[in-house]
Amino acid sequence: MRLDKFLKVSRLIKRRTLAKEIADQGRVWINGHVAKASSDVKVGDELTMQFGQKRVTVKVTDLKETTKKEEATGLYELIREERTTPAPEQDDV
Repeated sequence: MRLDKFLKVSRLIKRRTLAKEIADQGRVWINGHVAKASSDVKVGDELTMQFGQKRVTVKVTDLKETTKKEEATGLYELIREERTTPAPEQDDV
């Protein structure tokens, strides 16, 4: 299944167009490699997404073409959710 479709079906990201934009910006990784929106997602893959100052890592446990809202969290297992600190700003001298 395409990455952008999985993110939308699993409701990790609300809209497929937004999932595509985030992937195209290099803010999504599959198994540690930067992923494009068209990248293939398989059961067992580890997805990491950067949302502002938050990084979320999930493991894909199931793939479905469509799902109900209540069942969407069954498509992945949350591994880690962490806050990232912005890079320290350099002082101009």
